[in-house]
Amino acid sequence: VDVFQAWCGPCKPVVNLFQKIRNEVGSNLHFAVAEVDSIDALEEYRGQCEPVFLFYTGGELVAVVRGADAPLLQKTIVEQL
Repeated sequence: VDVFQAWCGPCKPVVNLFQKIRNEVGSNLHFAVAEVDSIDALEEYRGQCEPVFLFYTGGELVAVVRGADAPLLQKTIVEQL
């Protein structure tokens, strides 16, 4: 989940990375965006000016990546799959 605030928008370059990885690993990877200002459960991520990516498996938060670090995101995705 790409967690963003309305004033800075979702991290568009990462969408391409996720699409590329999904094509490589199959359909078990799902990408979503969530605006923190409209979701109370994401309140702790408000006021930050860096992208935050939350990884869930079976409804459980299993990893968090802060910043648009493509190699780290790719490594985290592969590890979680």
